Formats: sequence, C-alpha cells, structure tokens
Amino acid sequence: MNLPRTAPRIGLAVLLAASIAWAIANRGRFDIGANETVIRGMGAWAPLSYVGLYVIATVLFLPGSFIGVAGGALFGPVWGAIYTLVGATAGATLAFLAARYVASEWVATRAGGRLKQLIEGVEAEGWRFVAFTRLVPLFPFNLLNYALGLTRIGLMPYVIASFICMAPGTIAYTYLGYAGREAFASGEAPVQKGLIALGLLALVGFLPRFVRRLRAGRSGRAAAAGDVSWIEAAELADRLVRRPPPLLIDVRGSDEFNGELGHIAAALNLPVAELPIRLTEIGAHKDKTVILVCRTDKRSTNAATLVRDAGFRDVHVLRGGMERWNQSGLPIEGRSALGHV
Repeated sequence: MNLPRTAPRIGLAVLLAASIAWAIANRGRFDIGANETVIRGMGAWAPLSYVGLYVIATVLFLPGSFIGVAGGALFGPVWGAIYTLVGATAGATLAFLAARYVASEWVATRAGGRLKQLIEGVEAEGWRFVAFTRLVPLFPFNLLNYALGLTRIGLMPYVIASFICMAPGTIAYTYLGYAGREAFASGEAPVQKGLIALGLLALVGFLPRFVRRLRAGRSGRAAAAGDVSWIEAAELADRLVRRPPPLLIDVRGSDEFNGELGHIAAALNLPVAELPIRLTEIGAHKDKTVILVCRTDKRSTNAATLVRDAGFRDVHVLRGGMERWNQSGLPIEGRSALGHV
C-alpha cells in the first residue's frame, strides 16, 4: 500500500463516516423550524445559507424532503424550488465525488449483490439509468448518490440527469411548503393552493408507475416491430425435461407468480418492471435458450426485447402464457420456487 497516496483518502473516509454517524445519531435534534428562523434572519444571505444546509443534509443522510418543504415556505414556490433543486444537486454531486475519490477503485474489484447490479446497469444504460433511478425510487436518495459515485458514469451526465429528474419531486414538496405557509397565514385562496399541492404530490406518486409503463411500452413497440419467437405449451413442457433445460423466466409480479394461475416449477421470477436492473443476475447464462412467461404473452414480448438487448440471442415467448399452460393441464406450482439457472 502506498501510504502517502492513500492517507488522504483514508482520512476523508474516516471523517465522512464519523460525520454521517453523528448526523444519524442526532437526527432527532434536527429542528427544521429553528433552522427556518435562523435562515430568515440572514437577509440577503438566506438563499445561500439554505442551499448550504441542503448540501450538508444530503451528504450526511439527513431527510431532505422536510428541508424542501421549508424552502417553499421561506422563498415561495418558484425560488424555493430553484434553491432546493440547486442544493439537492450540489449535495448529490458532492456525495458522488466523495464516493468516487474514496472508494471507486476498491469497489471496482469487490462489488457484488445489488451494488454490482447498479454498476452494471449504469454501464449498460448510462445517464438513462440515472434518470430512471431518480424518477423511480429503487434506492434511498442519499444512498443512491454515493452508490452512483462508485460507477463509471461521467460527472456531467450524472449531474444533468439528476437535476432534471429530481425537478418534479422538488417542485411538489416546495409548493407543499408554500401552500402550508399560505394556509397558516390565511392568505388568498389557501384551499385552492392546498389542492394544487396535493395534486402535485399525487402526480409525483404516480410518476414511477408511468415511467415503468413507458419503458415497458417502448420495449413492447420494439418487440412488435421485430420478430417474436413463439413456443407452444406442449413444446415447452417437452424441453423442460431435456438436458440442458432452457432458462425459464416468469416476468409477472410476485403476487401473480404465487397467485391463482400458479407458476411453472423451473421458473425464475424476474418481474418485467425490474428487468433493467436484474438482468445481471442471469448474465452468466447467455449461451442458454431463454423462454419468457407471463399471464398471457403481452409482458413477455416486452421483456423479450430487454433480454435480447442484454446479449441473449436465443429468446422465445410462451404463446398464451400461464393461461394457455393451465388450459393444457400441465403441472404448476402454487408457491414460490427457486429458479434453476
């Protein structure tokens, strides 16, 4: 080990870990109301102080949504959203750079599990993966900032994708703070402003589902434009008893996988909405035949494009899905089974 070279990194890592531990241990003392009072009293320096507070909160794993609400109350819906977005982006960037400086080389050789999936997902999709994870909260925001710093994505694509895709949530929370202040102050049309705030929050809550459907729909259109290789239920049953067996992937949600139609005993459950980040789990089996299954066959054709794009060449879809399989009287299991790959 080159101590002169690694000593600054070790020192930064220790300082950062100690600061995060202290902040988490004392997060109950973090009084946003008291901070609002202090910031209000800073006059022209208030915006800069607020942005700095948000940066610190992001780096030290403090809840940023409450600060965003305070930003709306302090600066209004427009400037509050701008200051909050600047603070969140700056904090996310600082955490990203800290992780890259401290641990990127070490993680590159030792990454595993969900972190490995995230790294490989970023390498496969670049800024689109960052945008997806910002809009669809698969990982906690503060943790995601550090985790993305361990990937190979460039700084500018990370910053731009983060800034744009954090905007919807930021606008919603800052407007909520603004509406709350107006309501307490008995300002003009507080009910109307409150309804707008609730509408924005509902929109943000719906956004992850919309993004998943958009990605699935895009994949489905691509699949429809190309050739789908179908396999009938009887042929699949025959192939499952041959050696080597195909890699059978059921792309329904876990509730359907264990639901009324049951599932095929050899199936691995990878829901289509999770495929972009979970394909790495089967990356070592690209030489196998892949057969995709869902309730009918709509989601399977969507998934076929994702699987082919990941480098699998022999991909088939069960025609009619589990409905056809059940109609054929073929054996099913009604409880979760480990997939065999």
